[in-house]
Amino acid sequence: MKYRRLTTEQFESLSDEFINYLSVQGITSDMWAEYKESRLDQVDAHLDEFSDLIWKGVLSSLKYLEQISAQHIHLFKLEADAMHLIAIKVFNPRIDLSTASGFEWFKKNYQDDAVEYLTATKKYSDNPNLDKFELIEKGANITKGELYEWFADLIDN
Repeated sequence: MKYRRLTTEQFESLSDEFINYLSVQGITSDMWAEYKESRLDQVDAHLDEFSDLIWKGVLSSLKYLEQISAQHIHLFKLEADAMHLIAIKVFNPRIDLSTASGFEWFKKNYQDDAVEYLTATKKYSDNPNLDKFELIEKGANITKGELYEWFADLIDN
């Protein structure tokens, strides 16, 4: 398994896709019921393979990730050859960016002296999808990139 198994909730939301996957594998509903009763190794193998297929599709199409903690915001733009980072740090310990009030303060005071911006670019390893997956496992969320693009425009001007 390259990534991690999908959660029960994720499997439930992808039930139609999973049924199609089993069908392509030549597994009927009767066979699947038998596997669940007496061939748990086959069940595990198919759940893992399906999970990897889903993750590969998601990771291959990702464009933006963001991670917000109490004092930091990390905004990632994922391009074909490298990932670009805009890192934001707030040096005011009373501000918690992960709360609604802290983020509201930040939106009004993003040019405050207590806010620092850094940018970086990093080439992917031999496995770009794994690089992206590791960011997600560390708490990054998939986004549409509005915040990244807003700050990219701000920094460029």
